[in-house]
Amino acid sequence: MNGRVPENVEAGNGRTRNRWGEGERLRGEILAAAGRLLAELGGEDGLTIRGVARAVGIAPASIYQHFSDRAELVRGLLDHEYARLAESMRAAEETLGETDVVGRVRAQIHAYCTFAMENPGHYRLMLANGASRVEPGGPAEGPLLDLIDRLAAGFERCVEAGHALRVTPGRAAAVVFVGAHGRVALFHSVLNRTGAELVEPFVDELVSLVFA
Repeated sequence: MNGRVPENVEAGNGRTRNRWGEGERLRGEILAAAGRLLAELGGEDGLTIRGVARAVGIAPASIYQHFSDRAELVRGLLDHEYARLAESMRAAEETLGETDVVGRVRAQIHAYCTFAMENPGHYRLMLANGASRVEPGGPAEGPLLDLIDRLAAGFERCVEAGHALRVTPGRAAAVVFVGAHGRVALFHSVLNRTGAELVEPFVDELVSLVFA
């Protein structure tokens, strides 16, 4: 041994560096660690570059190779968590046959509620930053609206299958989403309780009410 630190080991912590081409894996590890810290902290206020680096086992400088500052890290975390939520909704929907269009809508909203109830810190951050206007007076855009569009597409399939709605598919999606969000927020902020089973009966009833 010549006392030199191997090039693929982070100085000072003994963690093996990601080799060439593995940068995306490190980015994923950073976002996963930031997500765990967010859950522990209950919000983003205490989330720091140094704290995330410590959780991953790397130097803070390694995070700056992927995120220029804390704000960009938070934006990356938002994208990561919204992708995780969208995937859980997709997977839940696909557990049912394509002909069970109403059941597939319920499965999506159940997956949404499960995520929201089990991840209160993530959920607060996501809802606060899920939509914005690129230009003043322009239409709002963002991953939150993409989720509502996903629900709207589910209600559209219900109509195509012969299940009449009291309102348009887009309005049905908005009504169910807003109702589910309100129920989740009630348990989070007022009752300080978690567990999807607390909100699922309510959202099931809400889904039923939008059908004629």
